[in-house]
Amino acid sequence: MRLILASTSPTRLQMLRAAGVAVEPVAPRVDEATIRDALVAEGAHPRDIADALAEMKARKVADRHPEALVLGCDQVLALDRETFAKPETPEEARDQLRHLRGTSHKLLSAIVAYENAEPVWRHVGEARLTMHPFSDAYLDDYVARNWDSIRHSVGGYKIEEEGVRLFSAISGDHFTILGLPLLPLLAWMGTRGMIAR
Repeated sequence: MRLILASTSPTRLQMLRAAGVAVEPVAPRVDEATIRDALVAEGAHPRDIADALAEMKARKVADRHPEALVLGCDQVLALDRETFAKPETPEEARDQLRHLRGTSHKLLSAIVAYENAEPVWRHVGEARLTMHPFSDAYLDDYVARNWDSIRHSVGGYKIEEEGVRLFSAISGDHFTILGLPLLPLLAWMGTRGMIAR
């Protein structure tokens, strides 16, 4: 069966391909910001926001490609009930990181699979990350050095790059932190005979 990732995220695509999964990316063309804002205004739990956005992406692509198995993914950063999106400016990245420093937050990575244009499987992975109380001087230098990369990540950091220096503790699956709960997905695909085990 043709497998489509309803995302243009190079990190998610690389994770799947590195695991030996043949997949093609298709942009879902979903207005994430508007949907996220509406869900936040309704008081939705961060876990439900991640799941709803992943499902919306999968459904949008599955409607165009009903013959394929479509995977929709989304990640939400939650500090208590407050959620964060990708920063749009370096100033916004600095504000987000100031807000997060010295605290613990969660990354919720959701995945929803659609087959025959219907949802057939879903999972939300969770990781907890604790930031150092780093200095303003380091924060300014960090954002200036890394802006081109971190603008693509919720919270304004990437732990696979210099962003790991912002943290004192990380618990949870590495793949979930990168935005795709890969191990549960591979287990599900294996039980369905889609990949060899």
